[in-house]
Amino acid sequence: MTDSQRKLLLTALKFVVSAALIYFIFTKINFADVIKIIKRAKAYYLFLALLLFVISKIFNALRLNLYFHGIGVCLTQKSNFKLYILGMFYNLFLPGGIGGDAYKGYLIQKKFQVGTKKVVGVLLLDRLSGMLLIFIYSCILALLLSPKILNPFKGLIIALVPLSVFIFWLVQKHFFKYALKVFWGSFGYSALLQAIQLLALFFVLKALAIQIDEIAYLFIFMISSIVSVIPLTIGGIGSREVTFLYGAKWLNLDPNTAIGISMVFFLITALVSLVGVFYHFKKPKLKVT
Repeated sequence: MTDSQRKLLLTALKFVVSAALIYFIFTKINFADVIKIIKRAKAYYLFLALLLFVISKIFNALRLNLYFHGIGVCLTQKSNFKLYILGMFYNLFLPGGIGGDAYKGYLIQKKFQVGTKKVVGVLLLDRLSGMLLIFIYSCILALLLSPKILNPFKGLIIALVPLSVFIFWLVQKHFFKYALKVFWGSFGYSALLQAIQLLALFFVLKALAIQIDEIAYLFIFMISSIVSVIPLTIGGIGSREVTFLYGAKWLNLDPNTAIGISMVFFLITALVSLVGVFYHFKKPKLKVT
């Protein structure tokens, strides 16, 4: 089997898994109720959520460029942001082609010849840095859940926060030493952008007139962000919604409302990612400072 055939098969499997998960979700919820929940959304709060999501992605791009600078690829912020938004478009809308991260890595290595291992390394670290802060915020939100269902594990949850930071630092020191100098800078960007995304989701809740159990929905959102990274579906479609569905059941929330929240946030993500189609037809030039 050739590489192209393997990629085609993998993409087909992702489509099947996504479709199966979406079908499964629709058998567990009242889709008409979900649509009613979405239709009542207040445009003002949705606009704030969209604006905050865009701001979070700007900081996401800044974090990636910090890693690029760490290996001597000193892209201008403008060039880097164009490349980042193109990667978002590829990740979500062109699953059958080259992935967004792979495309960014290909262009960087082709132009700057800094070594494939380093380029792949910083792209991986960029993802892991984001995952680290998602995990940390998940731990914090877990402690704030009401009822305090995770109280028996409170000590462990608190200990996991500094432990996860230390482990990530240790991994970077031993396997990615060339990027260690930007560790705390990337950590800061990750903390900021994930906090902004949480605020964006908070405004989604406001848009849908959800005034109770906000912490629980924010917690489920963080967990769904971790699950959606697993490359089993197309752009996380299906896996994110399943997480919202079972998270809602576990925390005694309304599953229709949970799926409505997930769908609105996905639509915001898709709308912003669609901007990248412009750079698909007019490829960004990689300029350096």
